[in-house]
Amino acid sequence: MKNRHVDTNTRKTRYPIVLVHGIVLKDIAFFKAFGRIEKILKRAGYTVYTAKTDGFGTIENNAAQLKTHIDKILKAEHADKVNIIAHSKGGLDAIHMIRALDAANSVASLTTLCTPHQGSPIATKLLTLPKWIVKFIAFWVNLAYKIFGDKRPDSLEVCRQLRSHEVNEYSENIDGVYCQSYSTALEKSRDDFIMGIPLYFSKRAEAKPSDGLVSADSAMFGNYKGDCTDSSVSHSEIVDFMVRKSKKERIYSFYIRLCADLAENGF
Repeated sequence: MKNRHVDTNTRKTRYPIVLVHGIVLKDIAFFKAFGRIEKILKRAGYTVYTAKTDGFGTIENNAAQLKTHIDKILKAEHADKVNIIAHSKGGLDAIHMIRALDAANSVASLTTLCTPHQGSPIATKLLTLPKWIVKFIAFWVNLAYKIFGDKRPDSLEVCRQLRSHEVNEYSENIDGVYCQSYSTALEKSRDDFIMGIPLYFSKRAEAKPSDGLVSADSAMFGNYKGDCTDSSVSHSEIVDFMVRKSKKERIYSFYIRLCADLAENGF
């Protein structure tokens, strides 16, 4: 049966597309950080890769890993640039790579999805817990992700990097790279069992629309395009993690439209 969301007449992008994941979700054996999204985009005719970065690596660590992976992609595809579509912390990794590792010439466009450019209140809240609890949790998270293949997991430092802050380098535009951003909004906790709990605490921390972890204000970067869909979608659902069937078509269609727009604009 042919998927309704796959458009076989889609115009290809000029540059390969690189999907960059955030924390927690990463490619592990048969589990994919972006679910079926990479496969859906490939069926639509796009050249797509998913970055190989640590699930709990620091921004600096993952930026270096991302650059190494992109260099390999450029060589394999005989291309001089890539289009990056980054989710959550992956957007911060990409920005650091472009700015600190002199990679602007290798990136045509950067699209961030639900990226905490001004931090996340959930990370800030976690750091208020007693230090021994925070260190205990960090130890076991690091151990688990070391087993899952992380080279240098450091969940405590990652949490510090994601805490709420004023506008900084991660929310400023990048010269020479087309930058755009999207957010999602989880309307009610019952709309997503996974993100329902953090949404409760997010609403108590700041009275702003949120996907459960990141507010729309924090997600703004470059040319802000608003929410990915017009329905209630959480931070994890937008990367096809435990999504109800009723939402899948809308999420897949968003990525198809996003890539089509990049192609239309010469990227």
